[in-house]
Amino acid sequence: MVWAIQPMPDQAPSAGEAPKPDLRERLLIVEDQEAIANQLKWSLSDDYDVLWAGDGEQAMAILKEARPGVLTLDLGLPPDPEGSTIGLKVLQQVLAHDPTAKVVIITGNAERANALAAIGLGAYDYYQKPIDIEELKVILRRAFRIRALEQENLALQRRLAASDRLEGLVGTSPQIQEVFSMVRRLASSDVAVLVEGESGTGKEVVARAIHALSPRREKPFVVINCGAIPETLLEAELFGHEKGSFTGAHIQRQGKIEYAQGGSLFLDEIGELSLSLQVKLLRFLQEQVMERIGGRQQIRVDARVITATNRDLKQGVAQGTFREDLYYRLSVVTVKLPPLRGRGEDVLLLARHFLAAQRRTEGERPRQLGQEAIEAICAHPWPGNVREMENRIKRALIMADGPTITPADLDLAPASLPQGGLSLKEIRDRVELETIRRALARHNHNITHAAAELGVSRPTLHDLLKKHGLRPA
Repeated sequence: MVWAIQPMPDQAPSAGEAPKPDLRERLLIVEDQEAIANQLKWSLSDDYDVLWAGDGEQAMAILKEARPGVLTLDLGLPPDPEGSTIGLKVLQQVLAHDPTAKVVIITGNAERANALAAIGLGAYDYYQKPIDIEELKVILRRAFRIRALEQENLALQRRLAASDRLEGLVGTSPQIQEVFSMVRRLASSDVAVLVEGESGTGKEVVARAIHALSPRREKPFVVINCGAIPETLLEAELFGHEKGSFTGAHIQRQGKIEYAQGGSLFLDEIGELSLSLQVKLLRFLQEQVMERIGGRQQIRVDARVITATNRDLKQGVAQGTFREDLYYRLSVVTVKLPPLRGRGEDVLLLARHFLAAQRRTEGERPRQLGQEAIEAICAHPWPGNVREMENRIKRALIMADGPTITPADLDLAPASLPQGGLSLKEIRDRVELETIRRALARHNHNITHAAAELGVSRPTLHDLLKKHGLRPA
């Protein structure tokens, strides 16, 4: 083996001095050979609070008491030091107890298949003997950094859940925070609101949040999708009808507008409304009164109207398919929802939010996103936006075989790497460029946070941006 051995530091306190608590990150070495464990401990103790377990039982006891964030694990543990069955079992026990723990498998060259099996079960990485301690330190630093980022995200989710965040809305990007701010301001008034955004961006969620924060929250929130109901039936759905007003109208029936009395009426896909119904809706908005089909009585309804569309209504006005007076009546305030691909680090935050929410709902056993899944999520353009994210997470929890979710479980292609036919320098440059781009995207082009994830300084990252012709946003 190749070792870079450092003398073990003397950590004993001076006479009369109370021992100081070790605030460094904790690393657990699971290794049955004491000599190897001591060498690792001596080499790494300057950087970490190093703990040692000689078998699986000791490892689990230390894990539960000391909660180390990263472990190195030799698969050959007693009573089967020549095999891998005990080590793989310990790996599964570790991840079942703490799905966020990062486990680095230490293995021989002839045991690569076992190491890959461990990766499939949720291990973070593996390292083949003989060990170069400097290379191992790089792997460990990255493992601790990724765990720290994951812990930060989990803490953020807990803070969001415990705070007065908007009902159903999750995100920390400046784009979505601006939406949150508008929702809070709009909730206290009764002005008409038009929510614009691509399909799946959460337009109904925003409408519900406005209602939930408003003085009308104890009253009904009534939803009708104008694009999902045939035009011949939509008028009756909105305004109701009197008995005998048309064939099949055997009883009097209230419409959705009446059901929203005192509350909020949410009209989704308002751009699908026919011109004739636009006239009737405009009259209701102007006078707050309506008539059922076949009726003569004017019914006064106090309901706040919130509408949504994934179309360009201004273009509809220009083309004559949408009334200009109705457009201005509906869009006193317009809330524009950003697509998920433009929300930076919210992509991973939402993935973990839906993962945790689905586990609570379905009672699934703990699962975590593997590194390849994280990279695939960050590389995917998300044309279906937040709705697509939620559906893919639901799929992954059904399809995943082990505790770690893969790109295949999400039905996503792995983040691609350069193919053959390139020089080693070209491949390195392309991988470096792609890695920098993804780090910037995950952190909404925040140089400080991206540099921290990449393990470089801000000046170094600026030099790399200049090298690859990238401009800081």
